[in-house]
Amino acid sequence: MRELGRRLAAVLRGGDLLVLSGGLGAGKTTFTQGLGVGLGVRGAVTSPTFVIARVHPSLADGPALVHVDAYRLGGADVAAEVDDLDLDASLDESVTVVEWGEGKVEDLAEERLQILIARAEGQDVAEGDDVRVVTLRGIGERWAGVDFGAALAEDNV
Repeated sequence: MRELGRRLAAVLRGGDLLVLSGGLGAGKTTFTQGLGVGLGVRGAVTSPTFVIARVHPSLADGPALVHVDAYRLGGADVAAEVDDLDLDASLDESVTVVEWGEGKVEDLAEERLQILIARAEGQDVAEGDDVRVVTLRGIGERWAGVDFGAALAEDNV
């Protein structure tokens, strides 16, 4: 997952919103750690579960990484909780990754990349294997011409 995130960073730019979905332990934070490496940002990318959001500035000329964990959001007014995070203040210039964001942050941007991460199951998966199935779904014109194949070509995903 880390390597996949590192490679996918090559197609990202400031203003991109990534919405990550998947169960506990699916690899959302590990994926985001790889994005951080690929984007060349400062600081260790760790789960922002208790602080909700962390900003990792770029060490080069690239975009900052805003890493959000929306797991604990879900009160009576999720939209207000998301608004309180003030994510739209940096959305245009940063790569914003929201774990557990499905159904919570879609109003932030009409164009976004939804990433579903699931543990593989079935007869083709040997016991003890740590195989994931990753589904990328680009929404909006921004993603219409993006060639994910080039970024993912060397992975066994």
